[in-house]
Amino acid sequence: MSAPDRDIIDGVPGRHWRMLADGRVQCDICPRECKLNEGQRGLCFVRARHDDGIVLTTYGRSSGFCIDPIEKKPLNHFLPGTPVLSFGTAGCNLTCRFCQNWDISKSRKMDRLMDHAPPEAIAEAALQNGCRSVAYTYNDPVIFHGYAIDVAAACRARGVRNVAVTAGYMGAAAREEFYDAMDAVNVDLKAFTQEFYKKLCSAELDAVLETLQYIRHETDVWLEITNLLIPDENDSPAEIDALSAWVVEKLGPDVPLHFTAFHPDYRMMDKPNTPPESVIRAWRIARGNGVRYAYTGNISDKATGSTYCHQCGLRLIGRDWHALSDWQLTGDGHCSRCGAACAGKFETRPGNWGRKRQPIRLRDYAGATQKG
Repeated sequence: MSAPDRDIIDGVPGRHWRMLADGRVQCDICPRECKLNEGQRGLCFVRARHDDGIVLTTYGRSSGFCIDPIEKKPLNHFLPGTPVLSFGTAGCNLTCRFCQNWDISKSRKMDRLMDHAPPEAIAEAALQNGCRSVAYTYNDPVIFHGYAIDVAAACRARGVRNVAVTAGYMGAAAREEFYDAMDAVNVDLKAFTQEFYKKLCSAELDAVLETLQYIRHETDVWLEITNLLIPDENDSPAEIDALSAWVVEKLGPDVPLHFTAFHPDYRMMDKPNTPPESVIRAWRIARGNGVRYAYTGNISDKATGSTYCHQCGLRLIGRDWHALSDWQLTGDGHCSRCGAACAGKFETRPGNWGRKRQPIRLRDYAGATQKG
């Protein structure tokens, strides 16, 4: 029996699927609604049909673990300065030609995944390393939905919070359960045109916008948004103007909006790096449209990477890449000068993790109770 077939047979039952009248099984995790015959995999590659249901072939298996600054996700208004234990699995439900984690998200070899990674061991590793949260990232947690939810439950039982880094391409049926398990999320809003999503991601913009509005208005999950600017694809002033105006109108001025610089990768090696001035221009447009917390990323610019009071303009949190300075928030998250509230989830003091990136081996925490 081939290895891929064995992965399917050994898969853990997945959630959100239904049997169709023609005998196929439809996966409802994302808007693709893959319709599968026995033994077939969805586009994400890791969700497959087995015995008249959907199984997840990557449950309990990870592509690696690393402790990062929370600002790297990026989340600038959620427990600033604290360490987050980051991990992912394999596969993706988008086909982005510019993917900057393509070696993980586009992986089709299950032997790339490391040893058994049960939820309790992940939670224990986070706790023992002083991580305030666990991030489901590197590839999209939408496709390892059930696994992410089980890890999140184990983390919450230990007082560790949960962070999703996602493209937001998710089916309505799966959203409620997933975001009930999360405390914060950064959604990658890849562009603001249907043409971009269709041509470069094989996806639909409207589904992502629906997810953003659901998170903002139907949950208590802290939301931030990232827009990767690709030269001559999604970086025009008109598109940035439309995107940032939509954020203010539909989500409100307090949702942080990160503009980050592209570098050539995967199947877009012909594109140049995004010039810093293009990223700063996007920052200015967003601020002009009323976004209170706009940021730049993948460039070095403290002025546009810092947090300012929306009322008096005081620099509340200074940032140089992921290192913090200029902390001017009171213990309850207000401006120390004028008293205006700064939107976010803050503690009395910021963390001091800084820019460090620390890989860990989960097998060092093998003493944790195993599940899955």
